[in-house]
Amino acid sequence: MMRKKALITGGTGFIGRNLISHLERSSFDVWIKSRNPEQYKEEFFFRSTNLCSSLEEVPEVDLVINLCGENLANKRWTVNQKRKIYQSRIDQTNELVEWMATSEVRPKAFISGSAIGFYGDRKDEIITESSQAGKNEFQVKLCQKWEQAAQKAEELGIRSCYIRTGVVLGDDGALPKMLTPFKFGVGGKLGTGNQWFSWIHIQDQVRGIMHLVNNEALSGVFNLTSPNPVTNKQLTDDIANKLSKKAPFTVPGFALKLAVGQFSDLLLTGQKVIPQALQDSGFEFKFPTLTEALNDLVNSR
Repeated sequence: MMRKKALITGGTGFIGRNLISHLERSSFDVWIKSRNPEQYKEEFFFRSTNLCSSLEEVPEVDLVINLCGENLANKRWTVNQKRKIYQSRIDQTNELVEWMATSEVRPKAFISGSAIGFYGDRKDEIITESSQAGKNEFQVKLCQKWEQAAQKAEELGIRSCYIRTGVVLGDDGALPKMLTPFKFGVGGKLGTGNQWFSWIHIQDQVRGIMHLVNNEALSGVFNLTSPNPVTNKQLTDDIANKLSKKAPFTVPGFALKLAVGQFSDLLLTGQKVIPQALQDSGFEFKFPTLTEALNDLVNSR
């Protein structure tokens, strides 16, 4: 079988690292665009890939997967940090689409990242891909503009999918940080604990992306979340039970805002997101419930 070529932007991140081997098993040679390719050359994730710092180094490819973006939790959301978050997503996506437009042979498929922050704070409303965007929160505007930049690829005749991802649970990313206070016996819910937490196991995240890669009839928006979201209180109880710890504490909303600033909005609000389009397309989750995900991930630690 002739091997194909794939480009991943943001491929050195948590999702990208786990995606590489899946693409290679599907007969893709992988190029990864990174701002600092030299620092990753010795890591085993990237030894079979082509690391580069510029799109000019990338050949014509069959597939582009756009995962670029500054980590939202890295720093407080100052004016400068918000600008950096915005530029790392929208500006880089615009650059990527312009590169595809000028390619002599354009990619056949484009899968571009987004997030369930698109929906904003929706209380107990059940959210599917047909739900409208949220109101005026920073993350809503960010996701809208990010998707708008990516949608220009459709005008080029490229099959395009937009993945609105929830909190990805795995050996890296959010879960280790979530487990730490519980291990020291100081775990607890955030605010009221009633806010919804829409999550996905890292294996289902990469399997979901590969499902979109391999099914050429699929395009449009897909929520990449488990079909079984939980409240923050349920999340707290499940982690505590898994670690055989108590979780007697509550982190008040005002304290969280003092600690992390506007980023606390993401922690104190939530969305009850359902992956309707993904399930309708025939995708089956390996870890559909939080209990199954924690049994896999926490036992492995």
